[in-house]
Amino acid sequence: MAKIKRETLRKRIEKDLVSQLKEKGIVGNHYSDLVQDYLSMWDIKCALIDDIEINGTKVSGMHGPKSNPSINDLNKTNAQMLKLLSELGLKPLPVETGDDGDDV
Repeated sequence: MAKIKRETLRKRIEKDLVSQLKEKGIVGNHYSDLVQDYLSMWDIKCALIDDIEINGTKVSGMHGPKSNPSINDLNKTNAQMLKLLSELGLKPLPVETGDDGDDV
């Protein structure tokens, strides 16, 4: 399976979130702004993951190797993203596989 470009994935996420809000009848500039906040946190999350992939889980410290601070920041960012989705009342949508279950 081909890897999706980050910008393409970001646009898909935005479209999904906006679509879910509309389906729930949640409209308004405040909610649009919250979606943008979520996407900003998503950008930060991606940058933190990149940092961990590039620099590893341990980085040089004054007294030897220490845990990469991006790990802790990633956990905090993910927690905030989940809280924001929860406050917006959004849940993951089930993926449709096209399988109708008739394997007989």
